[in-house]
Amino acid sequence: MKSVIYVLTALGVIGLAFWAYRENYATQAVLNDTDKLRVQIRTTHARLAVLRAEWAFQNRPDRLRDLAEWNFERLQLLPLHPDQFGQVDEVQYPAPDLLPITNPVDVSSMNAEDKL
Repeated sequence: MKSVIYVLTALGVIGLAFWAYRENYATQAVLNDTDKLRVQIRTTHARLAVLRAEWAFQNRPDRLRDLAEWNFERLQLLPLHPDQFGQVDEVQYPAPDLLPITNPVDVSSMNAEDKL
């Protein structure tokens, strides 16, 4: 009887060791993937910072003004002035559409009994 318990215990320990071995390698794989993702995120953040700097450089007001002057014949862009803008209360919004009445009921010809 004791030998059966010893064999079962040994098999249990071997099974747990095999499980722990597999879990260790699975954990290592996930950690490697996480490190790769962190590197990708850092690279993407650096690239985004460069793109934002380039965007700010390209959208300098003096550069845009010069481009508008150089291409005036083709684009005919003029500088904006404050008097070209309107106030919010000057905006006319369209009136809402009226809902169509598809099933009219004539209430003037109904009796008091019909109304209940």
